[in-house]
Amino acid sequence: MAGIPGLLFLLLLLLLCAVGHVSPYGAHWKPTWPAYHLPVVLPQSTLNLGKPDFGAEAKLEVSSSCGPQCHKGTPLPTYEEAKQYLSYETLYANGSRTETQVGIYVLSSGRGQESSGKSRRKRQIYGYDSRFSIFGKDFLLNYPFSTSVKLSTGCTGTLVAEKHVLTAAHCIHDGKTYVKGTQKLRVGFLKPKFKDGGRGANSSSSGVPEKMKFQWIRVKRTHVPKGWIKGNANDIGMDYDYALLELKKPHKRKFMKIGVSPPAKQLPGGRIHFSGYDNDRPGDLVYRFCDVKDETYDLLYQQCDAQPGASGSGVYVRMWKRQQQKWERKIIGIFSGHQWVDMNGSPQDFNVAVRITPLKYAQICYWIKGNYLDCREG
Repeated sequence: MAGIPGLLFLLLLLLLCAVGHVSPYGAHWKPTWPAYHLPVVLPQSTLNLGKPDFGAEAKLEVSSSCGPQCHKGTPLPTYEEAKQYLSYETLYANGSRTETQVGIYVLSSGRGQESSGKSRRKRQIYGYDSRFSIFGKDFLLNYPFSTSVKLSTGCTGTLVAEKHVLTAAHCIHDGKTYVKGTQKLRVGFLKPKFKDGGRGANSSSSGVPEKMKFQWIRVKRTHVPKGWIKGNANDIGMDYDYALLELKKPHKRKFMKIGVSPPAKQLPGGRIHFSGYDNDRPGDLVYRFCDVKDETYDLLYQQCDAQPGASGSGVYVRMWKRQQQKWERKIIGIFSGHQWVDMNGSPQDFNVAVRITPLKYAQICYWIKGNYLDCREG
């Protein structure tokens, strides 16, 4: 497999991604989760690295001037390049660090993108602010809002397993080194400030929102794909701006499963949803939804209102699960941040989410499960 050239790799990729297409026609059609033949991403070798210096400043967003057409115009990576991008770095709580090389056994790929990294003024509210602050423990502590958590570096994450949180890579790594505070990274869970029956417990019944606080759990280790570390959000764009955090103990909340991102035209109403801790509303969990404006193989372009701090939020949709005959929400992407795009000489800005492609699903699922046999359904 190691010698598979780019053209054959592309053909295999197109065949793989064609599996599971669901036609949006028929009298009783429901937006249904597609079935995919998923690749397998497995560790091949692990190398010990030196301890990082944790010198980077935390950035709550990243910017790029490479827009949809720029991304669509770049060639797919070769098989060897895909393996390189999906290799990953693991940081442990004691500061030690490893690099793991991977093998790919059923082929699919993210696209290798280029971007100049050039940033312009940032505007993430589009006209009327359509965000909703979620108040009251009856909402904040219930699914799906309860799956949103806050990182001590200032970003947002989403619970995707009993001990795992999905977030954006730039929330813990700037592409060159880890951000300050990552060695003692914590994840915050919103909880009522007062226990039932305690002082202030009846404040919600008086019409005043009940005060909430964060309970923090330390992170045991983090995984970041080498596509992000090597690219630094410049060489291959924002395609690999995702990371997985493993907590030191279970969080005991309901979590949201990850899923392979369907094409935008198959999303219910063409919309996506996500909740995050936008920094212009301190202490609030902010929910929003909006239409997808454009897409590439790895990115969703939309104009959901958002502010720094929402980076790392899990982008989700609710679709019909045919096997279980039920509706199910799944995370199909990770909100990354802002991109300023030159659209035929007319400046336009988008907010961007990294799509969970078949390869990324296989990688993230293996990080969570540790067994590829449990990662055969996306």
